[in-house]
Amino acid sequence: MARPAAFVPLGVSAPYLSGDVISGHRARAAKMKAAKIRPLSQVAASAYMADLDRELRQQTAGIGLDVLNLGSSIVIRIPATFTFDAGSAAVKAQTDATLLEIARTVKTRNQTFVDVLAHTDTSGTPQGNLALSQKRAAAVATYLSGHGVSKARIASHGLGESVPLYNPETTEAEKAANRRIEIRLVPYTG
Repeated sequence: MARPAAFVPLGVSAPYLSGDVISGHRARAAKMKAAKIRPLSQVAASAYMADLDRELRQQTAGIGLDVLNLGSSIVIRIPATFTFDAGSAAVKAQTDATLLEIARTVKTRNQTFVDVLAHTDTSGTPQGNLALSQKRAAAVATYLSGHGVSKARIASHGLGESVPLYNPETTEAEKAANRRIEIRLVPYTG
């Protein structure tokens, strides 16, 4: 599918995806250590993440999610229209099976930090969109922890409309693409 000129590709250069984990590595590592989760060695991290990438790609093939390998992390990008009704932070019941499979994989691959990031389109006010994205990120984080992913591994952050895929939004499809959830998996290394 051809992308319009307004499409902003978000990959390795996206600072919010390539930066530190939410709340900082040191603080999150302390929580992981307290939860008795062992860190990966630098040598093992690469193979661990490659296996995780393969597993997630197989698991999500053909269902409308994107799995992005950014080298130092993996991002699962989920359209918010797939996950939430407009203006709502309640996870849709029909999304349960997909999120459950992601939760199972993330649970078993417990040597990763799990960052849940939520985005909105430009409908509404920037403050309202930020609040909605924070609630959505928290809802997905709660879902993951409720399905066995250790709370010590999870942090969430709402970004509102600040990091669009399409800028400006000129069609409903572009608005829908800007509304998304991203689950970033970063190796926990010691």
